[in-house]
Amino acid sequence: MSRAFQIAVAVDQLVNAACGGYADETMSARCWRLRAVRPYAWLRPTIDRVFFWQVDHCRSAYESERARSQLPADYRDTNTTRPADAGFFTPAPKEPE
Repeated sequence: MSRAFQIAVAVDQLVNAACGGYADETMSARCWRLRAVRPYAWLRPTIDRVFFWQVDHCRSAYESERARSQLPADYRDTNTTRPADAGFFTPAPKEPE
């Protein structure tokens, strides 16, 4: 992904976090996730119209978030031996003494 795209996603996530959303979620994805709740019920179609060249922009953004498409390839590797619930800062297993 281009640097400009990465910056656009980062700004989008910043706006979403400033509005009380998850820090790693875009406003478009949030609008799809909460599409039945005000104000997202009217905000989602508005954002979709802004991105008129993309069909169902908010839905696509949500699906992209769910698929973790915004993450670098290193973080999307599914062939890992780490447990699924291990956090980023999970300490390495201790060596036997």
